[in-house]
Amino acid sequence: MFASATLSPLLSVPHYPNPKPNHSSKLSFTRRHLLFLSTSSLSVPSPLSSSAIPQPPPPPDTTVTDRVYMDFSICPTSFRPEADDCRDSLPLGRLVIGLYGHLVPLTVSNFKAMCTGSSGSSYKNTLVQKIFPGQFFVAGRQGRRDKGEVRPPLDLARNTETVDSRAFALRHSKAGVVSLCLSENDDDDEIKLNPDYRNVEFLITTGPGPCPQLDNRNIVFGSVLEGLDVVTAIASIPTYKPAERIRQLNDLAEFLGDDRAPIARATWNKPLKTVYISDCGELKVTKPSLSPSLP
Repeated sequence: MFASATLSPLLSVPHYPNPKPNHSSKLSFTRRHLLFLSTSSLSVPSPLSSSAIPQPPPPPDTTVTDRVYMDFSICPTSFRPEADDCRDSLPLGRLVIGLYGHLVPLTVSNFKAMCTGSSGSSYKNTLVQKIFPGQFFVAGRQGRRDKGEVRPPLDLARNTETVDSRAFALRHSKAGVVSLCLSENDDDDEIKLNPDYRNVEFLITTGPGPCPQLDNRNIVFGSVLEGLDVVTAIASIPTYKPAERIRQLNDLAEFLGDDRAPIARATWNKPLKTVYISDCGELKVTKPSLSPSLP
């Protein structure tokens, strides 16, 4: 009887049935809930977010950092480059060329060194080798000094920009574009095979239209700031143009592997007058950095 009295309180615990779910009850939100949802990290990024839109690459830096000049003349008599003299020389005028030193510093440095003569060689008293009417003219061919060609510059740094795709960003879009010859290079193969070879041959577009065939193949490193009339005068000089039959025979000879074909082609488009760079150098200015001028 004592045991049953002791256990009776444990056995007499009241039992409450489970309440039935009330489907008609509604969720209630407090200000705390709304504040938590507004600061939650589960926010969906907007499709118009600026970070999701790819940004275009910046335009090439065509700030003119340096300026050089080139005086062009015509020699109506015998041309003697070793004597630094041409009797009865006829001046054509001066080109002032702005160089893009931020874009292609190595190419610009080498070109300046060739204009000043600090490379052990110079463009002074060297010939304009070829003129392509309505397109461009070429100068700075390496070879024999007594023939008006550039003496190989032994003190120039190797130009690694010739294999850098970023150096080919600019286009030959108008007259007066200055670029380093790569695809149009006319230097002799035996000179190019020299391990100390440095390419310094350059071209200047003459207009009136662009030269898209030169794009992505030559390095644009500057533009003519003054003297476009001189460029036009050079472009108007008559050149040697072979007959159509000679062109066809040359194409056939090259197809058959005749080594004389490129040698014969070297005379094509050569000016019939002796056009040469009578002087060149660097222009020192107070503020060498000019406004960008994308060619």
